[in-house]
Amino acid sequence: LSGTLLAEMGYSMIQRVLLLLALSACVPATVRAQDPVPPNELQLLPGDFVRVAIWREPDLSGDFLVDPTGTVVLPMIGARTVAHRPWNNLHATLLEEFRKELRNPSIELTPLRRIYVLGQVAAPGLYSVDPMVSLAGAVATAGGAAEQGDLQKIQIFREGNAVLDGLTSADRLAGIGIRSGDQIFVGRLSWVSRNSALLLTAGLSVTGIIVSIIAR
Repeated sequence: LSGTLLAEMGYSMIQRVLLLLALSACVPATVRAQDPVPPNELQLLPGDFVRVAIWREPDLSGDFLVDPTGTVVLPMIGARTVAHRPWNNLHATLLEEFRKELRNPSIELTPLRRIYVLGQVAAPGLYSVDPMVSLAGAVATAGGAAEQGDLQKIQIFREGNAVLDGLTSADRLAGIGIRSGDQIFVGRLSWVSRNSALLLTAGLSVTGIIVSIIAR
């Protein structure tokens, strides 16, 4: 075989190896997480918060924790049981009670979910997020994926069970809902993905050596 032919075979082999590695990194995983919760089905759980924003009343505004008994202590109206109640009905009831205590109030009530975002993200930790936030928003809250984070290897653990174990594509992040208490874990890029440039350089170097030996 001529040196040129062997060189072409060497480059072709490298291309095939790289293609196989790329395809293996894109094998789809099973997604079992649920869609975002409709507003009429939303419920608070212990550990969540109720955010109260009253116009021109900063002392009465803030984030108020739902305790283990499902109760929250709110300014002006006191302790109220809020866990496991449909948010739409609870929201209307709380607004009515606030309006009995305040004259012409402008009040915003927002439920906040407690979630953990861990693994290969910029700022792992415990966060309180709006219930309409998707999985993509939850990861963004933690600063997004770190340099070695792989969003296709994202997992969600809920009540001790894995409800999501990998994604088919990154754009699915925006269509996956989260729940109170969810633990979101972003996995690490594979060794091949983290060292792809090194592998390519090494492959080209080996091919160059073979070609130079044959060409002598």
